[in-house]
Amino acid sequence: ILMVDEKGKNMKCLTFFLMLPETVKNRSKKSSKKGNSSSSSSSKLSPVCYEIITLKTKKKKKMAADIFPRKKPANTNTTAVQQYHQQNLNNNNTIPAPNWQGLYPTIRERNAVMFNNDLMADVHFVVGPPGGTQRLPGHKYVLAVGSSVFHAMFYGELAEDKDEIRIPDVEPAAFLAMLKYIYCDEIDLAADTVLATLYAAKKYIVPHLARACVNFLETSLSAKNACVLLSQSCLFEEPDLTQRCWEVIDAQAELALKSEGFCDIDFQTLESILQRETLNAKEIVVFEAALNWAEVECQRQELTATIENKRKVLGKALYLIRIPTMALDDFANGAAQSGILTLNETNDIFLWYTAAKKPELQFVSKPRKGLVPQRCHRFQSCAYRSNQWRYRGRCDSIQFAVDKRVFIAGFGLYGSSCGSAEYSAKIELKRQGVILGQNLSKYFSDGSSNTFPVWFEYPVQIEPDTFYTASVILDGNELSYFGQEGMTEVQCGKVTVQFQCSSDSTNGTGVQGGQIPELIFYA
Repeated sequence: ILMVDEKGKNMKCLTFFLMLPETVKNRSKKSSKKGNSSSSSSSKLSPVCYEIITLKTKKKKKMAADIFPRKKPANTNTTAVQQYHQQNLNNNNTIPAPNWQGLYPTIRERNAVMFNNDLMADVHFVVGPPGGTQRLPGHKYVLAVGSSVFHAMFYGELAEDKDEIRIPDVEPAAFLAMLKYIYCDEIDLAADTVLATLYAAKKYIVPHLARACVNFLETSLSAKNACVLLSQSCLFEEPDLTQRCWEVIDAQAELALKSEGFCDIDFQTLESILQRETLNAKEIVVFEAALNWAEVECQRQELTATIENKRKVLGKALYLIRIPTMALDDFANGAAQSGILTLNETNDIFLWYTAAKKPELQFVSKPRKGLVPQRCHRFQSCAYRSNQWRYRGRCDSIQFAVDKRVFIAGFGLYGSSCGSAEYSAKIELKRQGVILGQNLSKYFSDGSSNTFPVWFEYPVQIEPDTFYTASVILDGNELSYFGQEGMTEVQCGKVTVQFQCSSDSTNGTGVQGGQIPELIFYA
């Protein structure tokens, strides 16, 4: 029996010979038949069989990661560790120090050292398009464990024994991000390379990295990139991301159509946007966006951006623009003078506006449905009392949070309690002190206790589980209705809204009572 202490050092070595009971009995019978014998004869007995007993410990075997939790290396090794991390980034093929394995206590960390490292590399990849390639080292076993495509490439029935593999359709930065996940089990994504990384993860069937890319895109989704991401999500067959893109494009259609990314979409995505029934935008904005796309498409096809070529690249998509539903002023001052319509089309549309007998048109003449705004009312009742509620240029404010992404389009506000009156309202929406949207407008109240909508110029995107501050400064008849019996939580459709008091409120508005009775939003 080998006895060791907790640190693994030998303390004593004891040997026990265990005689089997049956063997002892037989030996005793043989001794009695021979009669008396000298002590020396007994010492010459033949050796007996021993039973070897294995003692099992009840403690569970620990792995290296349990014994050596991840800690920063000692000061003596810090420089060496940093050198290897730098080597991973630069791939500068430095000769490793002796016993470099001792710097890393777990197999995961030792495996990570091989990332972008020529040490023991048995394959190299030339990644990127011609003129922008980068040569990257790899290790077939590690790559095959991380990707079924690499497994088939290196160990499958049709595997080719190549020392160098060219990959012209993947960007070097994206390929490195995928290798880092395979080698290091780390996901390192950036906004400018996440789409390329998603492409690489899809190509080499690395599903967990692909899911992380989609999550990254969903959290960074905005009106500026929604159209581009819509195009890519359809290409990558990611229905969840596609749905999120449509939610943003529908609610913030005018911002999305005016973004630079809209001009980068393919023709199929352009058609799907132009025929979208729930697009929440003026038709003149849709028309101008289509012309901007056509101009960029002419450049992509190396065509001169003439009126004829713009109409040519638009093709049948031009008739998806619902020009007859424009306001007459928008048509007369915009589409009619753009030159993109033929003379007959222009005349027919003018007749559509004015004539009793309307001509047949190739354009869709039915207005888009758009989105129906939802209203979250946070008070159970309202009241008015003489000299109870005055404004005097002070701020009424409340904080709110939602559990799903929504788009705040405006606020519902109370009006005068002393008959009809006109108000000037400055509305504002902030997150952690940063202004996300504001507008200065006027509205007319009819003396009733109803709420009156005041809109932002564009709907403001609101992320879940974060408190935002809604503020308003009113100027008008000082005696107005006010809300009471306020609720801290309101269920509005599928959206739950929570309210809390704001330190910006200097006119008495809070959760229990005051102004800003309604949030108007799209969801």
